[in-house]
Amino acid sequence: MRPAHRATTFMALAAAGALGLAGCADGTAGGGGASTGPAAGTSAAGPPASIIPAATSSPAPAGPVIFTFADGRLSFARPEGWDVKHEQVSASPAVEIATVSDAGGKEQVAIYYSQVGDVTAGNVSRFVLDTDPVPGLIGAAVPTPSSSFFVDHAFGTATYHMGLTAGPPVSPDGQVQYGLVMLGDRILTADVLFAGAPFPDDEAAKAWYWSGEGQMLKALLMSFSYR
Repeated sequence: MRPAHRATTFMALAAAGALGLAGCADGTAGGGGASTGPAAGTSAAGPPASIIPAATSSPAPAGPVIFTFADGRLSFARPEGWDVKHEQVSASPAVEIATVSDAGGKEQVAIYYSQVGDVTAGNVSRFVLDTDPVPGLIGAAVPTPSSSFFVDHAFGTATYHMGLTAGPPVSPDGQVQYGLVMLGDRILTADVLFAGAPFPDDEAAKAWYWSGEGQMLKALLMSFSYR
């Protein structure tokens, strides 16, 4: 038979062990009763700091660059990386010319802005490939100048033109338009430079026009503004 004091000691130890297990199951520390905190390197609100992804940022995309002529009234936007060579040929009468070149140095657009100019005319058959009024020139001239792409057929030769026109290049009644863009007391011409015969036919011309280069040039023409 076991001695009484040994039995009492055994029961006390068993009771203490049971209380310890219960405390672990409840998530409490013995004696204090406080909740256990998060493990080192962690927080109650999220994962360990070492695995939180670092914030990243990217530079803003490059945008168009505004060029303004000497009178401060006429401007246009060129693509980032393109260049404008400007010359004030005369102050009175005012004559300004500018040539826009792309990032590779190719001359793309010739601009003439002057108080001196002549109206050209001719006998051609004209087919309009695309034309749109320029928003920034609405109210500055009547009719509203347009960005136009068209082909003139004369003497068996097709000549392609892209630039600003005084209204649509063909009037609503079917007449070919030759008027220059008039802005106040000045005339404006802005023409895309084509070397030789740039397109074998109208379909090739349309394909180029809707390509990246063609649409960049249209965006430039559509950006003209007069205030």
